[in-house]
This record gives sequence, structure tokens and C-alpha cells, in this order.
Amino acid sequence: TLIVRAYAVAGVTGVTAALGFLLTLPWWGPTYASLGGLGPGLFFLASTLIWSVFTLEDVTLAGLRKATWVPVNSLCYGLVKMAMLVGLAFALPRDGIFVSWIIPAAMVLIPINLLLFRKVIPRHVERTESTARPLAFGEVGRFLAGDYPGTLSILASVYLIPVLIAARVDEVTFGFFSMAHTLGSLIELLAMNMATSLTVEGSFDRDRLASNSRRALRRAFMIIVPIVVVTILAAPLILRVFGPGFADQGTLLLQLMALAVLPRVLIEIYLSGLRAAGRARRLAFVQICLAVLVLAGTLALFPSAGIEAVGYALLLSELLIAALIFSGLRKMLNSGERSKSAVTAGSV
Repeated sequence: TLIVRAYAVAGVTGVTAALGFLLTLPWWGPTYASLGGLGPGLFFLASTLIWSVFTLEDVTLAGLRKATWVPVNSLCYGLVKMAMLVGLAFALPRDGIFVSWIIPAAMVLIPINLLLFRKVIPRHVERTESTARPLAFGEVGRFLAGDYPGTLSILASVYLIPVLIAARVDEVTFGFFSMAHTLGSLIELLAMNMATSLTVEGSFDRDRLASNSRRALRRAFMIIVPIVVVTILAAPLILRVFGPGFADQGTLLLQLMALAVLPRVLIEIYLSGLRAAGRARRLAFVQICLAVLVLAGTLALFPSAGIEAVGYALLLSELLIAALIFSGLRKMLNSGERSKSAVTAGSV
């Protein structure tokens, strides 16, 4: 019931915001002029609904302690998206990037939700029926009051940046930017999703938060570091697949975004630990600061650095935030493990 309600709230909210975007379309520059007709507008609204549900699938899997499916879901989506992008480059030169984002998301919705509602959720209910306590609406509200503003800020830094860039460059340059930004965002999304499971496991057993945090950090770096190294070294070759212009214009941006994922891993582990511990105010503060730095840095550096301003802003902002939260992260990783028996003995 909670998952269905979350899908409904996210869908209605997303479609409402998308409708507001369509009504103010002239404000956002010529890049989005193709959405002005009835057909494209309806497709955009449907796409927003699909994306709203798609973004909740990964956290739903993680919340049900099936986080191993998250990278599978992300990888399948990413591979299909890249394949479609290549195929649509000539068939839909203007709208291929947009369509390649949405169609794979729609394709993933059906199998993942069948897995969730037919297998994962019934088994989870059966396994936790004797120990789970009723979910209090006020408790959810208090957590959202702290977490939602910060999460909204992070999403703004991810999804608002392409809109800001599109309003400042021509369509050809935006195409070069979009390819590099899409690839860089996939690596960043992987780092964010890998940290999500820490929130769930920490919520189930807060006594093991430190050991779970250390394990999550090790696993994240074991996977992320090779991907970052390969991306930095092979960025020109990867982008050249789409044409020489993409390699010439997007290589540095992709390399900067890949490098920025390394401090982002530290940040995401820290944020997940804060969620598990219920420290919503600090969670929101860190996220809002990061988003403000990224957006402000992009706008400040764009006149001199062009589309690479996004990469520089991400790298510098995430390095700064990682340095500021490093002391708190160390305390989280090194905090003493408290067994339940020890807690019980201390309370007695």
C-alpha cells in the first residue's frame, strides 16, 4: 500500500510540474520548442509519469533488502539507452536523446514491478510480519520534512543543469553536452544507488551501522574506481563512437564528471548513514549545500569554461563537501559496535 501510494503521489506531482513546464515553455529557450504541440506535450507528460515511477524502483528494491537488483536495473537501463541513442541518432536527430531516456525506462517498469509485487513484496511481508510495527504517518512526515528538501536539491543539481545549459547554447553544442553528461550521470547514479542499501540495513540494525558503512565504502570503491579509471582513459574513444565532434567537445566534461564521482562516494555513504540514524536536519543541510555549490559554480564558470563548467563545478563542489564531512564520516566508520546485550546491560 505504501509503495502504490508513493507511486501515485510521485506521478501526480511530476505530471503537475511537467504541465507547469509546458505552460512556461517560451522561458526555457529554443531547445525545448519541439514540445510545443499537443502530441509532443502529451508524450512529455506521459514520459514524466513513467520517469516518476522509474526513479522509485531502485529505492523500493533497496528498501525491501533486494539492493542487488539495483545495479542490474541500472545497467540494463543504461545499456538499452545507449543502444537506442546510437540507433536514433539518424532516425530522430532532434529528439533522439529524449526518446532514448524514456523508452528504456518504460520497458524496465513492467518486469521490475512484476518482480516487486508478485515475488519480493509478498516474501518481505511474510518474513517480517511478526516483527514489523505499524508505520506511523507522523513518523514518515517528520522524516520527509528533513529529507525531502535535501533530496529535491540534489535532484535539482542533476536534472536542472541540462535545462540551464540548453537555455545558453545552441542545439548542436547541447547535443555534445548531453552525451557526455548522460554518461557521467550514469556513473554518478551508480554511486548513489550503491549507498542506498546502507540506509536500509542501518535502519534494520543501527548497532551495526559502522561495520555496514565500512563494508559499503569498500564495495563502492572496488566497483567505482575501475569504472572511473576506464572512463577517464577511454573517454575520447567512447565518445568518438557517436562522432568526432562528440569526442572533441565532450571528452573533458566526461573526464571531470567521472573524477567527481570519487568524492561523491564518500558523500553518499555519509548521507546514507545520516538517513539510517534519522539525522534528517544534517542530511538536508549537506544536500542543500552541495546542490547550491554545484548550481552556483556552473553558472559562475559557464562564461569562461562553457559546457565544461558543469564538470568543474561538480568536481570542486564535491571535493569541498567531502572535505567538510570527512571528520563526521570518520566518526561514523570508527564508532564502536554496540551489541544488543551490551545495550541491555547498560540500561539495567
